[in-house]
Amino acid sequence: MSRFRPVLCLVATLMVGLGATSHADESKWISLFDGKTLDGWQKVGSDESHWEVKDGALHGTGKPSMLVTTKGPYKNFRYRAEIKINDGGNSGMYFRTTAKPGFMDGYEAQIDSTHTDPIRTGSIYGMCHVYKQHVKPGDWFSYEVEVRDDVWRGREMTRIKVTIDGNELYEYLDFAKTYKEGHFAFQQHDPGSVVDIRKVEVMPLED
Repeated sequence: MSRFRPVLCLVATLMVGLGATSHADESKWISLFDGKTLDGWQKVGSDESHWEVKDGALHGTGKPSMLVTTKGPYKNFRYRAEIKINDGGNSGMYFRTTAKPGFMDGYEAQIDSTHTDPIRTGSIYGMCHVYKQHVKPGDWFSYEVEVRDDVWRGREMTRIKVTIDGNELYEYLDFAKTYKEGHFAFQQHDPGSVVDIRKVEVMPLED
């Protein structure tokens, strides 16, 4: 996204390229998208932004908006989706956001392969930035975050692990605990962006 969030990167890439995360019990995942309708989702933003279900995926086009889950709030969880972004497109996978979010509300896992904004997929926007292209435009990829309030060396913080296609990129420690809990959302960034999302799932974790 072409914006700046004044948040310091307190801990950058702690665990780069350490391979796939461990396999959890698949039965614990809860689907948030039925693959057929927008039930459980609500658009927030421009009337000229369009969200529909196309070929079994949430399909975002048009002017800026957010598509937010009506379920929640969630605090500690694993959250994953399969996503595709067009060449030159920009989007975001939001977590711990508000029920009616704007672009600045909540943590944002950036979705961007070739947009003019150089902050690429794998970044937590405004906090920990990745400039390497991990995903080619037009290709489906799996995106997962694990989010948990924790303690590190006696200091409370929010621990966020970011994984793409089964490969953990890093673990970010947010000592400010910037966002406490919230909903999930996807961003329609601009008229030149086309984003598709399928298999949206959450696994709540114990507090």
